[in-house]
Amino acid sequence: MTNEVSEFALTCSEEAVLYDGLEDAFIGMSLRFGQEPIACYDFDKVIEILMKDGISEEEAVEHFDFNIIGGWVGDQTPCFMKPYNRITEDDC
Repeated sequence: MTNEVSEFALTCSEEAVLYDGLEDAFIGMSLRFGQEPIACYDFDKVIEILMKDGISEEEAVEHFDFNIIGGWVGDQTPCFMKPYNRITEDDC
């Protein structure tokens, strides 16, 4: 985790959960009423990062679904977003 990303996130929330190796996909903190901020990552960039390890897009999405977004680590579990102009019906 780069110092810049981790310092920013921990300034927002001392309990922030961050994923090693996904720093380039980190886009900021998600704010919710009455709850601590949580780290937010760009879904498409996460998939790109996973594909750099030489796996297909389908394998990267499967890994993401099972190991990343499927891995609940408590109330500080990060969220993932897609801008509205990149969302398809399959995403909803």
